[in-house]
Amino acid sequence: MAYLGAQQLEKRLTRIDVKRRAMAKGAIFSVNHDGLIIARPRRRGPRFPVKGMFLSLLGLMIFKVGLVIVLGASTYGQHVQELAEGSPVERAGAWVMEAGPATLWAAKQVKSFGI
Repeated sequence: MAYLGAQQLEKRLTRIDVKRRAMAKGAIFSVNHDGLIIARPRRRGPRFPVKGMFLSLLGLMIFKVGLVIVLGASTYGQHVQELAEGSPVERAGAWVMEAGPATLWAAKQVKSFGI
């Protein structure tokens, strides 16, 4: 039993030391609902911008839907096909701008509103 307690103590001391070292690089202080001030280590390092990536993809989708509505699906497809026959950069653009099922469905839904 005493040995198990020593292992738990070592784990706890290691956690405390890791948190102390992290807080030496910066801390964020917050106040609990009962007034207790809690210090947490500041997150460091690169984080993936999920929100920015989502908004970029949503903007691209809206742009593609708008082009399909304005040009029509067949004309839009012809323009994308012309891009697909070009340079490697143009082929990459054609791959991105290809009208998939979601784009065509969204364009159909927007057209049904009479826009």
